[in-house]
Amino acid sequence: MAGTDDEAVAAEAEALYVLTAVLLTPAQFPSVLGDDYPEACAALGLAPRADGYGLVLGQDGDGARWTVVIDDVSLVAVAIASWDCGMEYELSPDERTVVAALPGWPLAVAVAAPGVPAPHDPDPEIADGPSLTPPDTGSWGPAQRRLGADEIALQWAVWREQIGDDHFSLPAEQATPPRTTAGGSVDDTAGEAGDETADSVSDSAAEKAPQGTADGAGSTPKSGHQGVRRVLAEARAYVDSPPPLGRVRSSFAPGDARTLRADGPGWSMVARTDDIAFVLLDEEPGEVLPVGRGPELPGLLEALDKMAVRPS
Repeated sequence: MAGTDDEAVAAEAEALYVLTAVLLTPAQFPSVLGDDYPEACAALGLAPRADGYGLVLGQDGDGARWTVVIDDVSLVAVAIASWDCGMEYELSPDERTVVAALPGWPLAVAVAAPGVPAPHDPDPEIADGPSLTPPDTGSWGPAQRRLGADEIALQWAVWREQIGDDHFSLPAEQATPPRTTAGGSVDDTAGEAGDETADSVSDSAAEKAPQGTADGAGSTPKSGHQGVRRVLAEARAYVDSPPPLGRVRSSFAPGDARTLRADGPGWSMVARTDDIAFVLLDEEPGEVLPVGRGPELPGLLEALDKMAVRPS
């Protein structure tokens, strides 16, 4: 873990001009950093603490970028909630809560502290280790894929209204459900990825699919798209063999529904427990693949929601 001795860390925290803060907990962490909570912690050189951390991003008096890690998660949560409501909140961590002061920022920050030099990495002589830098999101890859899933979760209604129920009700040989690009547009001509509906199943997929229970929780939703089939099978396996903490997260949604987020090697899935799912794949740059509800997806989503971590 990058850091300094207790006195230096405390002094760094006191001198920090706070710009923003984020939570790093099993249920809420910057997904751009990893598919799960331990992976996100590892990106910062931190051990995956059960209660999580708060990350305070700011600049010192010389303008250098610092990320102060604290164990007072509630303090950061209150600050974030206040800022989201347009309220002022002075985030001043107690030095006893400081775990480490890490050089650099792990996330992109669009603002800078007034009255100090422009943001820059600390001098290597005072930084214990290389400076943190945000993941590269300039080209499609795991980080961009996870950011795309974040956007769908935040703007569910916008994405959902592009997909009509009729996209999932036609026979497989007639239906060409649209791909949706990460930019938000629907491509009705995308044949290769679109020759599937969640309500349809090829003979080979049916033969390989596990037998389901009456409520669908014990079966894997079928799809004609090979990548989507893989994602659904791996998500179903999570129910039997729990993945690393944070791979499946459940958060608030309108009504009695929940928003589900699941990630795995090369894929991300966003779903509403009362609706459909969207899948993003590393091998499908910029594409968002809708998965219709069908008879089995509800059971899978219910099972995932039961084992998912939730914000406290």
